[in-house]
Amino acid sequence: MPRRHVGCTRYVAHRSRFIQKLSWFLMMLCCIGGFAPSQSHSETPAPFIHWGALSYPDQEPDLSMGLSLFRFTEFNGEGERFNGIKETIGINFITFSWTNHFTGQLENWSTNFTLGIGPTRNQPTEWLQNDLIHDGLWGIPPVPVGDTRKQTDFSISGSLTRWWEIPGQKRVFYLGGGGQSGSLFHELFARAGFRRWSPLKTIEQWKGPANGLLADILRPLRLSGMVRTARIATGSAFHDLANTTYTAQGSISYGWYNEITLRPWFEIEIGATIDSGIFNGPQGDSLEERFWTAALRVHPFTVETWNDQLNSKDYGPTYGARLMMDVSCLLPDSWQ
Repeated sequence: MPRRHVGCTRYVAHRSRFIQKLSWFLMMLCCIGGFAPSQSHSETPAPFIHWGALSYPDQEPDLSMGLSLFRFTEFNGEGERFNGIKETIGINFITFSWTNHFTGQLENWSTNFTLGIGPTRNQPTEWLQNDLIHDGLWGIPPVPVGDTRKQTDFSISGSLTRWWEIPGQKRVFYLGGGGQSGSLFHELFARAGFRRWSPLKTIEQWKGPANGLLADILRPLRLSGMVRTARIATGSAFHDLANTTYTAQGSISYGWYNEITLRPWFEIEIGATIDSGIFNGPQGDSLEERFWTAALRVHPFTVETWNDQLNSKDYGPTYGARLMMDVSCLLPDSWQ
């Protein structure tokens, strides 16, 4: 057979395998969405920000459940070891998140409680990383897997947040803190930033209502940002950790929102995170991490994924994903 035909045949076969794997993955997501109620835009368990997950406080009251996955990879594609943690760790959390915004004298305050618990196993994160993405999508060598952690892990976190409004927009700037504990590690954190700031609304406060095509295009645009610092203590799963971490996160989103509750009916959000690193290297210095994040929200569901490709590496805290649903819409009005 001519070489060109052989190449075409291999390409078609490779893409066929990828489409088949992707189909199974989408079916799995549909099953999760149907049988594991989850949340539309809940806070993530505290450890997830160190893997690149969007971790802003909730602007609106929230009650949610869902599935959250993230992976710590011992080796990269060349077999190089990340640090002294000599096992691959795939966290599979069933996640519960509850955010309450107070009224009356505490109107600008909110609290959050988040619980994540589940079996830590090599699958399904190994299948997602090696079979679906590396082999199916990119056609690159798989990431080696050595020893794997097999435990039931959990994380419990809580936070308190103070919100401030700006002209024409409520609950934009925030300052808060909290802590998390569990089998992974422990931390106390403080954070500050702004959530879903609309540049067009700010301009309209100065110059009056804007009309025309450009205004219609910019009206759904929102910007978010956060700085965060944390004090870390080791846990059962992760040891030899940095004492302190510093994180900066920013994102741009585009969507349509309920102006009263601030809940997005539809939203696409793209973000980036730089973290000083919770893990130490061979010399005892923390290993800096960089991630991109993408989220799609169609009320009451959210699908979000994050990856360390901004670091051009594939070991350590490499990637994660979550599928969430707002279950408050299933409750009687008197309970909401």
